[in-house]
Formats: sequence, structure tokens, C-alpha cells
Amino acid sequence: MSLKASQTGGVKPMSIEGRLKDERERLLGMTDAERNLRKQWLKDQILSENEPRVVPEIYKATYNPIRRFYRYPMDQVEKALTPVLGLEKAQVFRGVTAKFGFMIMGAYWTWYYMKYNRNNWERRGGIRVKSTREPTMPGDPGYPHVPNMKPQDYMPRGFDKVTLNL
Repeated sequence: MSLKASQTGGVKPMSIEGRLKDERERLLGMTDAERNLRKQWLKDQILSENEPRVVPEIYKATYNPIRRFYRYPMDQVEKALTPVLGLEKAQVFRGVTAKFGFMIMGAYWTWYYMKYNRNNWERRGGIRVKSTREPTMPGDPGYPHVPNMKPQDYMPRGFDKVTLNL
């Protein structure tokens, strides 16, 4: 019974190197046949000059149009940097730059939301920002520091700044 979601079709994956994958196994001793198999396996790991191949149709088939749209700017940056830095370094630069940009945008959005969408007496939503007074301990200068406040000053939510035009 094979699993359709399995990448190996339900067959347990195995290494094609066999027991020669481990250096200790190779040092225990190899037969001439094993030596030839190992030599051929190492030779097969060398890629040709035209590998890896980049096929644009695979890119279009694997990424939907929305994802291709928002990836386009960083694709162009990566394409421009690949001849200068190499493929791997250009991909790392692309990933780091994109994630850093999203972090900056998230921080800016949070700052904007907290600045312009505060909770006050007129609206129910938004972020309620409370400030606390400085704690004073015995022995601190100014102890006991009790602010001069009236009961209506304790959580006005902006209502104390309202001017009534009658």
C-alpha cells in the first residue's frame, strides 16, 4: 500500500552510497569492486557546466500570480546581484533584505496605529495607553511623592481636554 503524499511512494528511502557513506566504514577496508563503485559515485556527483538549469516555466507553474507579483521587486534585485555576488550570496541578501523590510514596515504600521488610533472617550476600539507614575521608595529624595490629583484626573481618556462650545 503506497501513500500518495509520500515523496518516495511508500518505499523507505535509502542512501545510494551504501555502507561507504561513513568514513570509518571506508577505513575498515574496501574491496576493489567497492573502491570502483565509490569512485564512480564521486564522479557522478560532479555537475556539468550547464547545471543547474533555470527553467522559467517551472517558476510560473509553481508560484501563483499574486506571489509572483509581490516577489518581483526582490527578484530583480537578486538578478542584478547574482553576477556580482554569486547565486547563493544574492539569495541570502534577497532573503535578509526582504525580511528586514517587512520588519520595518510592521514596526511603522504599529507606530502609526498606536499614534492615530488611540482609545479615548469617543471611540470603543483602538489601543488604550496608560502611563504610571514613578515609584518612590523610603530613602529616595522626595519620598513620599504623592501627585496633586483630583479624582477626575485618574483615567480621563481624553475627556478632560474637551472644550464645550455652547
